[in-house]
Amino acid sequence: MAKRVAKTVLVEQVADGVRQFTLHRPDALNALNSTLMGELRAAFDAARDDDTVRTVVLTGGTKVFAAGADIKEMAALDVVGSVLDKRIANWLAVRRFPKPIVAAVNGYALGGGCELAMHADVIIAGDNAVFGQPEVNLGLIPGAGGTQRIVRSIGKSRAMKMILSSEFMDADEALTAGLVAEVRPHEASVGRAVALAATIASKPPVAIRLAKEAVLKSFETPLEAGLDFERRAFNILFGTADRQEGIAAFVEKRKPKFTGR
Repeated sequence: MAKRVAKTVLVEQVADGVRQFTLHRPDALNALNSTLMGELRAAFDAARDDDTVRTVVLTGGTKVFAAGADIKEMAALDVVGSVLDKRIANWLAVRRFPKPIVAAVNGYALGGGCELAMHADVIIAGDNAVFGQPEVNLGLIPGAGGTQRIVRSIGKSRAMKMILSSEFMDADEALTAGLVAEVRPHEASVGRAVALAATIASKPPVAIRLAKEAVLKSFETPLEAGLDFERRAFNILFGTADRQEGIAAFVEKRKPKFTGR
């Protein structure tokens, strides 16, 4: 797939099974306005329905991820406008994306930018990454999942500190806290994210989807319900051709060829 330029999102096939979305509002530090979020939703919808896409890399490049929501756009909203905001559906498209998302985060990931990064399944942080939820400075609170996802990632005390004080968290602290999986030099972070995404894309797609869903269930259900879902998913995979291929390849000491069936 050749690179194409949307108005605020770059979409590129960067490896076998891997599609990369790059936020592209450099003059606005990739602030998440309605246009960008609409294009991101369209990109995720297209990737969801494309069997050649097995993993998505989400980044803003090596200098900035996203400095937050577009404040000027938000300033025009009243209560009704906030409730009817079309961006809510755009966020849902990211949250419900069934395939793995690997984020490469460099520079500022603040407010909505931090929340967008946390929608990813794995975050690779550049050494220049800065995370924060400074919404209280505007008389608001995080509104795209920040209050819920941060506490699940870094615990109550750190989450309270981050949200209530608006203090930022650098890459090393984010790694220690468990917000990110790795820290790499910022110029290498996108490449590392692509390499990891390619590794994931080489695995059996059905097993990967069910594994992602099972892990996410651990945040949404009691332990017993999560264990039940895991066992059902485990049993389902016994009926797949990829399970047969994986075992045959292991026994025959060769590389498996997974088809997603």
